[in-house]
Amino acid sequence: MEEDCKQAMLSFLLCRHPEQLLSIASSPDPNLHYPLFIHFAELIEDYPRIAQFLYAQPKTYLQLFDAAVLSAHNIILEEMTKNKESGLEKKFIHVRINISGSSLEFPETFPSIGRVRVQHYGILLTLNGIVIRSGAIKMHEGERDYMCQKCKNSFPVYPEVEARNSISLPSICPIQQSKPCGGTKFQYIENTIVCHDYQEIKIQESTQVLGVGAIPRSILVILKDDLVDVVKAGDDVIVTGLLTAKWSPELRDVRCDLDPVLIANNIRRINELKSEIDISDDIVKKFKQFWVHFKDSPLKGRNAILRGICPQVFGLFTVKLAVALTLIGGVQHVDASGTRIRGEAHLLLVGDPGTGKSQFLKFSAKLSNRSVITTGLGSTSAGLTVTAVKDGGEWMLEAGALVLADGGVCCIDEFDSMREHDRATIHEAMEQQTISVAKAGLVTTLSTRTTVFGATNPKGQYDPDQPLSVNTTLSGPLLSRFDIVLVLLDTKNPDWDAVVSSHILFEAELDETTNNEDLVNSWPLPTLKRYINYVKEHFKPVLTREAERVISSYYQLQRKSATYNAARTTVRMLESLIRLAQAHARLMFRNEVTQLDAITAILCIESSMTTSAIVDCIGNALHSNFTDNPDEEYTKQERLILEKLESIDDF
Repeated sequence: MEEDCKQAMLSFLLCRHPEQLLSIASSPDPNLHYPLFIHFAELIEDYPRIAQFLYAQPKTYLQLFDAAVLSAHNIILEEMTKNKESGLEKKFIHVRINISGSSLEFPETFPSIGRVRVQHYGILLTLNGIVIRSGAIKMHEGERDYMCQKCKNSFPVYPEVEARNSISLPSICPIQQSKPCGGTKFQYIENTIVCHDYQEIKIQESTQVLGVGAIPRSILVILKDDLVDVVKAGDDVIVTGLLTAKWSPELRDVRCDLDPVLIANNIRRINELKSEIDISDDIVKKFKQFWVHFKDSPLKGRNAILRGICPQVFGLFTVKLAVALTLIGGVQHVDASGTRIRGEAHLLLVGDPGTGKSQFLKFSAKLSNRSVITTGLGSTSAGLTVTAVKDGGEWMLEAGALVLADGGVCCIDEFDSMREHDRATIHEAMEQQTISVAKAGLVTTLSTRTTVFGATNPKGQYDPDQPLSVNTTLSGPLLSRFDIVLVLLDTKNPDWDAVVSSHILFEAELDETTNNEDLVNSWPLPTLKRYINYVKEHFKPVLTREAERVISSYYQLQRKSATYNAARTTVRMLESLIRLAQAHARLMFRNEVTQLDAITAILCIESSMTTSAIVDCIGNALHSNFTDNPDEEYTKQERLILEKLESIDDF
């Protein structure tokens, strides 16, 4: 039976994957472990019975497949020799199963990590999660050969994962013959030990798919040979493998249980930066029709979009604009030397209690494909960045909030209360978008291509005469990494209080079932999420000459200003202006950064300068509201800014 299956596997490999076999045979190193990827859907199509066996008994049939691929490799080598082509015999080739597009993508065989049960034991299982820990790469004894002293036949013995990779000899000779020999004494054959690369990682189910109150579960994954060091902490992965169990480490006064573990056959990273949201042609058509409707008053259309951001909070136009520009972000730039300038923008809200900071944090997390909400102290020992933890006697890297939010947004409340080791590493994480780690012998670099959205209360009563670093206890270098820092001061304003109270009372009376699908008036959350993802993916705006002149002149004027703020007015501010202008062009559904986008970026920076603003038309961000005629209001602000910039020569 097994021999027939092996022949069928051999035919399948030679028919479907001759190119991969030829590529492996042509490779120069005979001692490497080579993967050969097959699609499970193709196997079901050609040999459904073998596909069923592989799913139900992967431990046996994956070994058969590996034996079949070596036979196929030898056949390819013979053909190459006949054709006088060069090729080397390889010792280790492993079949890697790709389940995409096959029946294994059903919930029964593709459960969430939290739904893994005893019924999944021993079958070919696929799990999706995020790598939260990655262990060191070790050398692991894979197998060794023994000889039966009675019949003189040899057989391989494999270590058992359940017994912590120890080798147990069989009670009687396992050699299949016409008449079993019944031998019970076995001798180890010298130099037959086969060693493998070995790594343990831990994956956790994504919090995006869990309901409120659900605790994300994790599972240990064992990687071997060519699979080691393929993924790192913070990566989104899909793992296919054999579910088994192993005894937990012996600890004093702790019951020793069997822990589930997945022995990986294949692991691949998901492209986390690509939009996973379905955006149909009809939705794109709606977006285009929306801008056609507002072609004569584009800023009115922009404000209709901004009203959809945190609609439960009245007004706060400046904050909603800043949130939109931060989430959309600019275009990543790589210069001639290979230096990467980030496209992601960072936003910090500094404000009195009750000014809606946490509301904006939570809403921003909902607008992103991938998001992590935490506090400055962090929810784990890893905190915001990364740390080394000891697990079962072995040091492993545990990813923190910024690493887990790679490719998305990291919302950090109580930003000023972060740990000391986070303060040292968050500078690199925000600007270079990497975290360099050298802890407990683990030296690596992790990606943090994330938008940081922080919120903090001022230290005591906010003093406008003191710099921002004194009011927030955050250092100047750290503050300079934020593109926008908005200060929300709850100052006395009777007129504003009357308007806000009227709005809140009016909202309480509204019927919650009101239809919100009319884009001209109000944007619901799903549409807003799709819009942000669409413009980020499809628009790469470039600066026009007018926009360049405005941004350059404003930067020079800031550097010359009498109220020059060294912590904020750096080259980083120039990069922030470009990012914000590009983000505004994307928000306006354009591939070109115009003077309007540059002026809007300046207004955002002016709102956040607090102590070194050069334009007097900026008021308290907390009391900023949507105007009835934003295009007319913009014309006034543009004139004021251009008059200030005329002081620069040759403008």
